[in-house]
Amino acid sequence: MNKDNALEYITTNTIIGIKAGLERPGFLEIWMVVVHDRIFARSWGLAERSWYNSFLENPKGEIQCGEEIYSIKAVVPEDINHLTKDINSAYVKKYNTPHNIPYAAAISKQEHVEKTMEFIILD
Repeated sequence: MNKDNALEYITTNTIIGIKAGLERPGFLEIWMVVVHDRIFARSWGLAERSWYNSFLENPKGEIQCGEEIYSIKAVVPEDINHLTKDINSAYVKKYNTPHNIPYAAAISKQEHVEKTMEFIILD
């Protein structure tokens, strides 16, 4: 299991499993993008018990890339203002099927930009 394999999987697959915290029984399927060899996701639902808010309480978790599971630390990127345009572009480019286009555009709106999380793969 190495970071490059995870980056490749996330780049080429539209649905990635995530587990916020280690006590959750299963993985939630979400959209993720790779920008500058870094992994990002935005919370779609803005609920209090979202994966995003769970990571704010405890940054440890896992992502599932096919059969591989990677331990991660979730952080709010300090350089988000410099990355927002590139992350927006990555979502629109990756999620470009007719069904996904409206959602990819919507996830670039400010309310979702404010819920951007970066996932750092731990060794």
